[in-house]
Amino acid sequence: MLVGQLSSMTTVRLTIVGVDAPLHEAAVSFLKPGIGLVVACRGNGLAAGVLSKSDLVRHMATARAELARVSALMSSPFFSCTPDDDLHAIWETMTARSLQNVPVLDTGARPIGVLDIRDAMKALFEQEELQERLLANYIAGIGYQ
Repeated sequence: MLVGQLSSMTTVRLTIVGVDAPLHEAAVSFLKPGIGLVVACRGNGLAAGVLSKSDLVRHMATARAELARVSALMSSPFFSCTPDDDLHAIWETMTARSLQNVPVLDTGARPIGVLDIRDAMKALFEQEELQERLLANYIAGIGYQ
């Protein structure tokens, strides 16, 4: 299964802010349900970094957030994936690096979605359940359905 097969889920999670935007703008983005990662882009639309809720909370607990810009807190370089990447491989990397969200970028490094680890896990689970049912039907003599 490819990451691109989850585009209906990844596109709704995409939130973009400018790298020079105030942190307040990024914080407001996190108020939308299901948003756990904001992609910071340059003026040309290319992804430059990512900012997670955890990054924002950590900063707000220790510094004067009203003066900071997204570029001061964003993670760069960052891990990302493309629609053509294998979902299982991306999930394994997310698990190994303790990442909850990963931006999905097109071939030009423009953000087109955000993959949430829960969505990846659900899709992989459903794929395994389908394979199990097909195998059970085959063994039972029903054949593939």
